[in-house]
This record gives sequence, C-alpha cells and structure tokens, in this order.
Amino acid sequence: MTRDDVPAGKGQCDIRLQVDNQVEVSVRGDMVYIRTIAGQDARDDGSECNAPLPNRDIQGFNFEVKDSRGDIRLLSEPNRRNEFAAIVAIHDSSGGFGRYHFRLSWAITGSDYRSGPPPSDRPPGPGFAWNNVINFRGQGQGRAVWENAGDLRLMDCNIDIDRGGRIIAVFRAERGRSLTFRGQVMSQEAGRWKADVADEQGRLRGPLWFSVDARNMVNTISLEATDGRERLRLNWDRR
Repeated sequence: MTRDDVPAGKGQCDIRLQVDNQVEVSVRGDMVYIRTIAGQDARDDGSECNAPLPNRDIQGFNFEVKDSRGDIRLLSEPNRRNEFAAIVAIHDSSGGFGRYHFRLSWAITGSDYRSGPPPSDRPPGPGFAWNNVINFRGQGQGRAVWENAGDLRLMDCNIDIDRGGRIIAVFRAERGRSLTFRGQVMSQEAGRWKADVADEQGRLRGPLWFSVDARNMVNTISLEATDGRERLRLNWDRR
C-alpha cells in the first residue's frame, strides 16, 4: 500500500501478528508466509508495506522489534540462499495470543523501480492501484508553455510510480483541464527523481525532474519536451 509516513527512497514493512506459542515468519516480495510450529495459527493484526521486499541483494537492510510479549529474533536476512526472504522466529510461552510487531526497512534504489513485470504483462489503464509502490502529491502552481501554442496555468499535481518504474504525472490545470505525462523512472537520489516521459499523444518527449520532501510532498517539477519541431517547457513549484 502507499504510505505517507515513509520517507522517499526507503522501503518499509511493518508486520503485526497475534501469535499463540511458536511460529516462523518469512517475508518474501509482497507476501508473508507463516509456518506454525506449535499452538494455533497466527493472525494478521494490520500488517502493511510501502513496497515489496526486493529480489536482489538489499542495501541498508534493518530489522527492528517494535512490540513483543515473548522471544522474537531474526533468523536470516534476505539472501540468494533463501530466495531473498527475511525469516523471523517468534516464541510466545505465556499462553493465548500475544501481539508482535516487527519492522523491516531497506534502501530503495533505481533498480527496484525497473524490476517489475514487462509492459505486456501489466494491465492497461491510467493508474497503478494493482501494484502501486509510491505516490507523491503537491499543492502549488506552475505553467506549461508550448512554443507555438500558448500556455496553461497549472495547480495541484499527483505523481504515481509503480514497482516496474512506470510513472504518471498529472497536473490539475485552469478551466477544469488536466495535463498528463507518462513514462519511465530513470534515476533517484536524495529526494530528486528523473524520468523519461511523453505527453498523452506520445508526441512530445523529454526528461522530467522533480524533488520531494520526507513526507512525499512534491517541491519542484521541471520538464522540457520536444518532437524536434514543437517544444514544451513546464515549471511547477510548491506553494
């Protein structure tokens, strides 16, 4: 799910469970597997993630216990031998169900946004609700200027990026209009992103740059797109 409380460039899974006796928990990709060793089957207690655990060597991996009634420990960090799963052991000997909450976090790199299914395997449509990784939004103002076709005043913006790196940037514009660009994330570093995008007609194409703060709010956006004849310049700033 998209979470507003996780800084840009960080992956985070909060696994919350009700455990009776003893289980082994494996987090792999966007799935959580629980093997009951003793006692009743564990129950989910509101687990949530902002991204799937990467299926590659992970940078900045961290395991943190947030709440427990008994023993909880990390058995294995994600690696090639365990198919990049984080494996956690929980042993509760107090009787009945006890609440457990552990957090996995890691650094999201550019390769994570390019590791999704190929375009032919992705469902069509304007949004990425099926596998949304991250959402940025902002209230501000800007202007899109076409070299030979006037300009358009811009207001609020919304940027969605799926785990395959596809990006949709939508601006609310004057007179009830909207302006949309689609493309692919190219790089990300320290809250600054670059994407290769095109307009809705697929005619004007160029690099879109945007910066965000720790709350995933957009600070600035700039774009220069062309088809070799016509040119579009777009600049937007947070209010």
